[in-house]
Amino acid sequence: MHCRNYTNPRQQRQILRILYMPPVYAVISFLSYRFFRDYTYYSFVEVAYEAVTLSAFLLLLIEYVAESATGSDAENAIARKEKQRLLMPFCCWRYRPTKAYFMYTVKWSVLQYVIIRPLVSIIGIICQAKGILCESEGFSVHYAKVYLESIDFVSISIALYGLLLFYSLTKQELEGRRPLAKFLSIKLIVMFTFYQSFVFSALEGRVIKPTTYWTSTNISNGLNALAICIEMIFFAVLMFWAYTPNEYKRKPGEPATGILKPLWDSVNYTDFAVEIIGSSRFFIDYIRGKPTAHGHGHRSHLDGHYPTRTDFGTAFGVEDGQGHPRSRGGRAKPAGDTTNRHEDVPLTPTARATHGPVS
Repeated sequence: MHCRNYTNPRQQRQILRILYMPPVYAVISFLSYRFFRDYTYYSFVEVAYEAVTLSAFLLLLIEYVAESATGSDAENAIARKEKQRLLMPFCCWRYRPTKAYFMYTVKWSVLQYVIIRPLVSIIGIICQAKGILCESEGFSVHYAKVYLESIDFVSISIALYGLLLFYSLTKQELEGRRPLAKFLSIKLIVMFTFYQSFVFSALEGRVIKPTTYWTSTNISNGLNALAICIEMIFFAVLMFWAYTPNEYKRKPGEPATGILKPLWDSVNYTDFAVEIIGSSRFFIDYIRGKPTAHGHGHRSHLDGHYPTRTDFGTAFGVEDGQGHPRSRGGRAKPAGDTTNRHEDVPLTPTARATHGPVS
């Protein structure tokens, strides 16, 4: 339904990536059930997709904030925010939302997980093949599992903290978008699979006994995989409600969009790469002391001069490098376009002088 009503590509490509989560988990869980001797390999592939969904969720929230801000101006969303405390457990420190480094740090805190989690999975697969992962040994310092789990724990904790920080900052702009339902539909899958796996592992040797052909671990893994396949049906229903396609319905008389373009957009992760590279470039410029990275300079739309300055729009990709707003399809408006994006009415010189610079 999203593909046939693909009216807002910047938002819906992220939604499609999130909606893939239940079928991805179900298919991989079924394969790990069917080929139970390779269960560990499939489990590493399965959890890697969580990184994609969390990053897509952040980019979706950014698009929501930009769209719901006053006059559809992304910078207006946080321009009025005052200096405030960080969330627990770092509430002793305060931050200023309008600072460029804060914007990029929030984005990078989530995007780092899309790099680290797949790397952990790849290393885990290699360690399993070499016989040095040794899951049956628990968290022994002599084997790789404890180190991979520690890295993954730190990485996902940073990602979740960044998401919660961004939500706490922009929850007013996200009203009516069901952000909590959208987030829970993702995290409940992760929590269910994690704790469920822990429970089945704890039952090994106690309630779950080995048979002639299967070990207790084989049975535990098989029950866990089978349960995930069934649970994903209910999570798919939850996502159907949380990510409803109704708000993207095409206008009456408009033909349905093709399926191939939305599907390609959703599996084309170049936007992730662009975001990661852009954030990395900013931190390099910040360390080198470039004025633009430290928030100096200004933009003037009245005289046509656009000195580069990092703000919400450029940091979060809803504006191009010169401050021009991007269209819903991801393209920037022409430099001479001074229309108000909320009302699509050209502003007169008097109105521009009254309301100030127009992003």
